[in-house]
Amino acid sequence: MIKQKRILAVDQATSCGFAHSNSPELSGVWDLSIRADESSGMRLVRFEAKLREMLVGPGVDVIVFESVTVNSGPKANSNGVKLGAKLQAVIEMLCEQVQGVECRGYNLNTIKSFAGQKSKEGMIAAAKAKWPDIEIIDDNHADALWLCELAKRDLGGFSA
Repeated sequence: MIKQKRILAVDQATSCGFAHSNSPELSGVWDLSIRADESSGMRLVRFEAKLREMLVGPGVDVIVFESVTVNSGPKANSNGVKLGAKLQAVIEMLCEQVQGVECRGYNLNTIKSFAGQKSKEGMIAAAKAKWPDIEIIDDNHADALWLCELAKRDLGGFSA
């Protein structure tokens, strides 16, 4: 039998969605807003601390995330894209530092296609239908749940 990998799915943003494969209830949103007395780098420090809490708590074998990809145009320099790239770098750095933890990025279109949705509202509605016992906080939470399901399918060892 294939051992089930413990997956942490992260939709990196200021309202950072997360979901753990052990249980859909082990999901939600981390608030990574910059506080009045903080530099912007503190958001990255707090994000890394949240990831490390998950490594110690429920355990993690793989961290999956929404890959940040923008070629050019006005979105290439947006604050959201820059933050996503910084948070992605924290994930990749942490996975290099912690032996036995892999990371894998997924394209946004792949995640939306897997969920069968294109809009934020559609992703939320589909998540509410699939996980009726979970209060879906926002689109980032919904995206993280779908990303976790996608990774479970790809990594195998999970019963359907």
